[in-house]
Amino acid sequence: MRQQSEIFGHPKGLFYLFFAELWERFSYYGMRALLTLYMVNEFFSWMTDEAYREEVSFGIFAAYGSLVYATPVLGGMIADKFIGFKKSIMLGGILMALGHFFMAFYFDTGMLGFKAITINNFFFYAALALLIVGNGFFKPNISTMVGRLYPEGDNRRDSGFTIFYMGINAGAFLAPLVCGWLGYEFGWHYGFGAAGVGMIAGLLVFMKGMNDGVFGDNGDQPAEYVEKKMYGFRTDYFFYIIAALMVPIAAFLVKNNAMEVIEDVHLHSSLLTLLGVVILGIIAKKMTELSRMEVFRLISILVLTLLITVFWSFFELAGTAITLFAERNVNLTLLNASQTNAINPFYIIFLAIPFSMMWVYLSKTQRNPITPIKFALGILQLGLGFLVFAMSAQFMDDAGKTPFMFLTIGYLLLTTGELFISPIGLSKVTELSPKSMTAFMMGVYFLSSSYAHYISGAIAKLTTSPELGVAPEPGFMTTMIEKVTGFSGAATTSTSESVLSLLNYTSVFTQVGIVAIGMAVISFILSPILKKWMHGVH
Repeated sequence: MRQQSEIFGHPKGLFYLFFAELWERFSYYGMRALLTLYMVNEFFSWMTDEAYREEVSFGIFAAYGSLVYATPVLGGMIADKFIGFKKSIMLGGILMALGHFFMAFYFDTGMLGFKAITINNFFFYAALALLIVGNGFFKPNISTMVGRLYPEGDNRRDSGFTIFYMGINAGAFLAPLVCGWLGYEFGWHYGFGAAGVGMIAGLLVFMKGMNDGVFGDNGDQPAEYVEKKMYGFRTDYFFYIIAALMVPIAAFLVKNNAMEVIEDVHLHSSLLTLLGVVILGIIAKKMTELSRMEVFRLISILVLTLLITVFWSFFELAGTAITLFAERNVNLTLLNASQTNAINPFYIIFLAIPFSMMWVYLSKTQRNPITPIKFALGILQLGLGFLVFAMSAQFMDDAGKTPFMFLTIGYLLLTTGELFISPIGLSKVTELSPKSMTAFMMGVYFLSSSYAHYISGAIAKLTTSPELGVAPEPGFMTTMIEKVTGFSGAATTSTSESVLSLLNYTSVFTQVGIVAIGMAVISFILSPILKKWMHGVH
């Protein structure tokens, strides 16, 4: 790769990717901030049973979230071998922009009745499917391009990924504020439309980077496939067709996951299991072609992927249970419930640079913790954050509402935990993976979020339990819920819906916190083994 000019000690291309990812994340998190509230309050408003409506909405959110992070495996493989990162990113961005604009379509059911519901369903599920497939081509490849900006062994890599991560969260911070405000003030679909505008802005920044040549040959299509044809089509055109064919499949899977609640079928979960088996088979086959060191490095990626799956399984409650908790049981100040999704990225914007500087300083002084220790510390902070959410119940008012301060402190702990894990994990995947399968392994790493969204959806459904206020069986968890939340016997005699809701949310949050702390302990125990398997990668 040609030598690239630098800004602030980092390759110039990093900052083009920074802004492209900022606007792409603006689009994604704008959608994420509105989706659950939109489904619960409008799209499924015809369902009279509120708990049932929430269950179906959580099922769709889980399917959308899990598939959004499953498709990067395929997108990474296609980019690695056939069409390159640049074309994959452009393809993904165009599909995602279409998806956001599809979400902006809405027809008045009062005027058109059942016909309007049918049309709205088409645009809703098609929109989610376009976003799922588009993200598969965009997400793993832009992260891989960041890693390729740095030569092997460059100690600026973790710092560069932390800066890149700040771009992700700048978009994630702006999105709930802008899209959430538009959604509440003017209608949900104006918020979704704004997310589409953000995606277009991201594509324009990336195109400018390509035109300015700041990426060099990083991300070009492999030379042997530039002129090669597949089944009569140019290679890149062939995969554009494949992407289009994936859209109706994704739409079917999202809708099917809603039906899992209704009809007790489990196609989506079965496909996730099958996908996991296939991925492990591909990796096992690839291991036969690698050196012993590369094999153990790949195994270490898989273990780190397992740990971050645990982290995201709990963290992604932010888009479902924590948002509804904020709407129903928190005395919100200045922000509405959808806009509370901006708290986490707000912290990251201000903490990313200090964290980046901290990692560089600790590296220079030979005190930088190894990656497995960072993961353990990240999961520990996550667990403490959920205990803070749960502890807020001890300070509820007569209306069953808790102080906003606890939501902000809990999110702060979730954020510091995230900064110990997520950007570091991205960095290590690019460093530990064999070059021939870097984007594929990035896709595998993002697959952790796919399983995490599915698990998170199951956890969120626990907050819709109809047995509100009923005392659970005595045991360790019951004792912990009582100590953390202040609800005697982990139950209440109150008949207030708000108090019952608060008990249910904080009981689940307590259990999440305790399990996360237990996983952090296991991660600390595993760290010496992982250090050995990583063969010198810090």
